[in-house]
Amino acid sequence: IHFMTYSCWVWGLLFWTCWETLAQPLDCKDELGGFTRCTSISQEKLLDRIIQHAELIYRVSEESCALFEDMFIPLPMRAVRIQGGNVCMAQPFPIPSSKSELQQISDKWLLHSVLMLVQSWIEPLVYLQTTLNQYDDAPDNLLNKTKWVAEKLLSLEQGVVVLMRKMLEGGILTTSVHEQSVIQPDVQPEMLDSILRDYNVLTCFKKDVHKMETLLKLLKCRQFDKFSCILY
Repeated sequence: IHFMTYSCWVWGLLFWTCWETLAQPLDCKDELGGFTRCTSISQEKLLDRIIQHAELIYRVSEESCALFEDMFIPLPMRAVRIQGGNVCMAQPFPIPSSKSELQQISDKWLLHSVLMLVQSWIEPLVYLQTTLNQYDDAPDNLLNKTKWVAEKLLSLEQGVVVLMRKMLEGGILTTSVHEQSVIQPDVQPEMLDSILRDYNVLTCFKKDVHKMETLLKLLKCRQFDKFSCILY
């Protein structure tokens, strides 16, 4: 038993170390708040790191959803939600989804769509962390994962901004979106309503991160491997 406990601890430590190692290159801001750490990286390598970052955020968001379900969502309620689908609020800006829409937008606006998606989730994830901290029985593993995702989403934003500047060759593009994709209530909801709302935030965020990942991979194939674009 002691050996199994030690093994689980070691694997857990290695997994968290892997997260930090993969995410670190996207910390583009220096001590003065300027974007200097990523400017020396080639456009292709920076895009690869951004995609890896998005993939990792998606993986952890999946794990967070599964943990939340196991802890707080009864099986009958999960079945009902699966049948009815998750109701996610529409984004306050157009995000291309169909193949025809994707074919009609430029690479720069494809990346801009990713940035708008990223920024739209920054405040909702901060609010989610606040509500989860109020749960009496929320496991530390869940809190750590959601906190990690909220922090690394900011790193993803930094990387996308630097990549966008590279693609614009020093041009300026306004990127202050920060719209909320989830409405925050003015009054304290009942516990069940709070749980369902938080669950909806997690599931909708997971869907949008998958969109980010897909758009970034499409951008990469357009830029560096046009033959693989048939997959998108």
